[in-house]
Amino acid sequence: MEPTAPNSSGGHHAAAADATGPTDTTVTLPPLTLRDVPRLPAALASPSPAVQNPISSHPYFHPPTTFYISPGDVSLRHAFFDLASAAPSPLVAYRRAGPRRDIAVDPARASAALVTCGGLCPGLNTVLRELVVGLQELYGVRDVFGVAAGYRGFYGGDEDHVRLDPAAVDDWHKKGGTVLKTTRGGFDLGKIVDGIVARGYTQVYAIGGDGTMRGAVAIFQEFKRRGLDISITGIPKTVDNDIGIIDRSFGFQTAVEIAQQAIDAAHVEAVSAVNGVGLVKLMGRSTGHIALHATLSSRDVDCCLIPEVDFYLEGKGGLFEFLYERIKKKGHAVIVVAEGAGQELIPRTDDQKREQDESGNIVFLDVGPWLKSELGRWWKKEHPDELFTVKYIDPTYMIRAVPANATDNLYCTLLAHSAIHGVMAGFTGFVPGPINGTYSYIPLEDVAVAKNPVDVNDHKWAWVRSVTNQPDFLISQA
Repeated sequence: MEPTAPNSSGGHHAAAADATGPTDTTVTLPPLTLRDVPRLPAALASPSPAVQNPISSHPYFHPPTTFYISPGDVSLRHAFFDLASAAPSPLVAYRRAGPRRDIAVDPARASAALVTCGGLCPGLNTVLRELVVGLQELYGVRDVFGVAAGYRGFYGGDEDHVRLDPAAVDDWHKKGGTVLKTTRGGFDLGKIVDGIVARGYTQVYAIGGDGTMRGAVAIFQEFKRRGLDISITGIPKTVDNDIGIIDRSFGFQTAVEIAQQAIDAAHVEAVSAVNGVGLVKLMGRSTGHIALHATLSSRDVDCCLIPEVDFYLEGKGGLFEFLYERIKKKGHAVIVVAEGAGQELIPRTDDQKREQDESGNIVFLDVGPWLKSELGRWWKKEHPDELFTVKYIDPTYMIRAVPANATDNLYCTLLAHSAIHGVMAGFTGFVPGPINGTYSYIPLEDVAVAKNPVDVNDHKWAWVRSVTNQPDFLISQA
């Protein structure tokens, strides 16, 4: 299905203005390409076994006519276009998320499994709570189970499968972490799918980061290979905000808020010392979004180091020269470094070069203590007669473990409900998420490979540079 962009005035015309005043100019945009999401085999049957959405007969809520999403509603991947471009890029669209008037799943026959995988993130328990409440209170799905200990829980014992209801999860949104427990690794595709089939699950909600999304793709493909009428949706979770396509991942706003508190503490420590430096390490293995946003929010940061921008320590234009000038001018300095920054500068043994975690990621060396040590070594060598203090703060686990703030709690609720509506409509192999503010359904395969690095050519990084006045690190004297 590939809808084309209309040429009428329904939003695809542009107004151009010249020196003599505004004039209307009709511009024809390229056709839309719909990145559709798969459907369950039963939902594709002819005739489709449609069921009236039980929300229509809800005893306490009477949805207006505009409540349900039209089958033709889509959202655009990109919200702005260069009309002057000679070869405009194709317009990519996704199905809008939300409730459908008719659903393809009989709630009385549905059995849902919820699982959390990977590291902790603010909002995990909120997503779980809203999945349980939405499935039972909106759609009447009575069999909802929490699967403990990540993907390996699917082939675990009965103790790893916990029946959930709204009363059991009532206060989960106020808690950090995940009540279901979580692990990394343990992904045995055959055992996982066998466990899902054996327990009669018809819906799987997998909450996790990029590794979890790749696992969900493999499970979805195995469902297809076996011809199973089982839906799977991935709800993207990464505190680093490094999942692509969607506007942001849940927990990120909370992470920035707590990170700013750590920066405030580092600033106080630095100001209170003679030639003081406050050094804060923030989460961000491959992207520096938390460091960037916390820097912009704080305005007390003198240098922000992220994985997307190489830096060097000594020599003209290096970090140490900049810090010395800043300390002499202000009496102190504050540095924010993302955990993935500067990894190529830290000496590694041969064993460390090969070391991987349970998810197959290269184990990063701890940039915070290394940078603190290098700062001390440099100052002692260059300015041995001057006082110098470095206060190092690592709020990593505090950031991961706190409950979600109000913004993330709301976001988690909308994500969970978007996932439920999609599954009940018969979609599978998809991820719900906002694209330019519109909640949409994205193929799992797309999200599993999409990255979201900091664009160092955009305005946000330019704002960081204008706030900190830090060097470009373009010319190394090393």
